[in-house]
Amino acid sequence: MGKEVIVKEAMKTNLVVVKPTITVLEAAKRMKEKKIGNVIVVEKKQPVGILTESDILKKVVAEGKNAGKVLVEEVMSTPVVVANPYISLEEAMKTMSKCNIRRLPVIENGELIGIITQKDISRISPVLHEISREWYDITVRDESYLKRQIFSGKCEDCNTLSTTLRRVEGRLLCEDCIDALKYE
Repeated sequence: MGKEVIVKEAMKTNLVVVKPTITVLEAAKRMKEKKIGNVIVVEKKQPVGILTESDILKKVVAEGKNAGKVLVEEVMSTPVVVANPYISLEEAMKTMSKCNIRRLPVIENGELIGIITQKDISRISPVLHEISREWYDITVRDESYLKRQIFSGKCEDCNTLSTTLRRVEGRLLCEDCIDALKYE
């Protein structure tokens, strides 16, 4: 039996990042130029969202909005579920399936270091792709699993950027605000 492949060994590190204040048109041009389907939206070196082709189609094009006037922060998917680089590809695929997402930005020591996608994992391990379909069929979105995930974005209490947000009582909170709740 071979060694289990971890996310760090399979992730892409040539990320395209954008600020939330650029237009969707500018972001789409970067995506076209780099031949990719998404950009990571970063503020103060931390991911606060992700903009995908699907976001652009559903939230800009289908609504007849002008991509040159709509800012990325208005239509990006946020908050972002993130992954540790040392989890297995199986765990990453399980997270994607249970959270109904196809991309996982990878965070190490509070910094964005890469991204892993379902397509990346399927190329390396077609068997995991089949398993992910089974997980998806079992539950489209597993709320209890989602609650255990770590997010990157802004704390809903103190508005601080964090790569270690957790869902507590329906809100995404940083570690300091979670600690404060324990002492109330």
